[in-house]
Amino acid sequence: MKRILRSCCAALLTCLTINAASAVEKVVYLKDFLTPGAAEIDAVPAVRAALEHCAATGARKLVLPGGRLCMRPDQAVEKYQFISNNDESLKRIAFDLAGMRDFEIDGGDTELLFTGFISPFSLEDCENITISDLTIDFIRTFHSEGIVEATGDGWLEIRFPEDYLCDIVNGCLRFRDTEGTVYPFSNLLEFDAVRREPAFRAMDYWLSNRTIPAEKCENGNFRILRKDLKATVGNVMVFGAAARYNPGFTLADCREVEIRNVNLYHCGGMGVIAQRSRDIELRKLVIVPSPGKGRMISITADATHYVNCGGYIRMIDCVFENQKDDATNIHGLYMAVERVAGPDKLLLRWRNSGQYGVDFITPGMHLELVDNDNVETYARRSVKSVRRLNKIYTEVTFTEPLPDGVKPLHVVAADDDYPEVLIKGCRMRGNRARGLLLGSRGRTVVEDNHFHIAGAAILIEGDANYWYEQSGVRDVVIRGNVFENGNYGSPGWGSACIAVGSGIPDRETSRYHRNIRVEGNTFRVFDPRIVNLYCVDGFLFRRNKIEFTSDYPVVDGQAERFVTRNCDNVVIE
Repeated sequence: MKRILRSCCAALLTCLTINAASAVEKVVYLKDFLTPGAAEIDAVPAVRAALEHCAATGARKLVLPGGRLCMRPDQAVEKYQFISNNDESLKRIAFDLAGMRDFEIDGGDTELLFTGFISPFSLEDCENITISDLTIDFIRTFHSEGIVEATGDGWLEIRFPEDYLCDIVNGCLRFRDTEGTVYPFSNLLEFDAVRREPAFRAMDYWLSNRTIPAEKCENGNFRILRKDLKATVGNVMVFGAAARYNPGFTLADCREVEIRNVNLYHCGGMGVIAQRSRDIELRKLVIVPSPGKGRMISITADATHYVNCGGYIRMIDCVFENQKDDATNIHGLYMAVERVAGPDKLLLRWRNSGQYGVDFITPGMHLELVDNDNVETYARRSVKSVRRLNKIYTEVTFTEPLPDGVKPLHVVAADDDYPEVLIKGCRMRGNRARGLLLGSRGRTVVEDNHFHIAGAAILIEGDANYWYEQSGVRDVVIRGNVFENGNYGSPGWGSACIAVGSGIPDRETSRYHRNIRVEGNTFRVFDPRIVNLYCVDGFLFRRNKIEFTSDYPVVDGQAERFVTRNCDNVVIE
């Protein structure tokens, strides 16, 4: 009996030892793949090898070594990507997590310092992924910044710090890095050097040919030439990146993704862009200009953006500052009818080039048919089959005949799954344009946030004629927030702290948005415009506190606190 017990114990110990060893093998350490000196030169080959090993062995975690890792595009994964509201291209990717399941990247407080045109993270068809405790920055930013030294009639003299190498080519200003890579730009925007935000009433200067005439001054500065240029000496002129090629985190067809305790100081596109994904949580994601480097801008586009997502979207205790566009935009996509191709068939096309190639229609899906003039749904149909012709055109056959009245320029959108949204404890300030663009038809709660936004802090948007972004909110709660001195920027960025900006040509009968409640918030404002609504059915404003400040000049004509047009069931207490 004792012999049998000893044998059983030995077998059990062996099993436990094997299981323990197996558990250890499930954790992979990047340091084991780094060759001597690679961290200081290029850690991307090591990252690529480590991720391939993780995929092959079913590892559950990749642990980064801490310190700084230099990351270059030279030997990165390469793939052509269509990313909604960013620019399609053949991209180099540092962390390609395509197909990963039940996987974690433990950053270990590592700084990832990138060089050149490279996307830090790409997740495609992933499930249960966590990325935490790391910092992302770039040596040379995708945008450029210069200090206004002098002004004149049709010109500005700009001094560029050494981080922004530039020269004159064919009489126009050109930016580059030390390796000769060119950084094109397509717009100019003035930032207040003291307040560190868009200058008061600053306007976007858009450049149709992505360049601007310039001369080099004897003192080494550059004089840029355009008849309508205006700026204040001492302020910073930001030359915005011409394209959004390299977002920080791209999520496509993913489920259960958490990004936690991450500092994203720069990237060449949106910070987090998620399309056709569900159950996404951002917790303590910090998007601010890189500390100690004197930069005005953090990232070159929206901090976050969600397209045709489902499940839940949670952004908790995040900081979004000085990015070149909105804090978030949550919406679906409208695809336009090109022609009726049969009794049950439509030829559809993308009319916004930022949506090219972003397929979202699948067999079995329910689509709504929408009149583009009033943006109201007039029918719903189930998809039988989908034939993608190319990145612009798609042919869809339905299970039932189409209703009468379908015609070109009407639009279709997914009508299956809308995310429940929670945005809580976040701080947003100093960025271009707006704060939150809310467009989910799921329950949306915005609470305990702090807004100091150059335009509208919250914009309920969506349209079927320009951006082609599906919205039509159904249940929005805005409570316990502080709105601090909004709408100090360009007049085109917002008509009030909380506004509707949907592009609806025929507003008389349209009630595109429904059930919005604004309760228990504090508005500290120099601009008296609090609410501006149209095409809303159900709006409640109560128990809010309004305090007026003298922090900015009041512009003539800004008088009405509450504007409502073509609305029903509005209560303002």
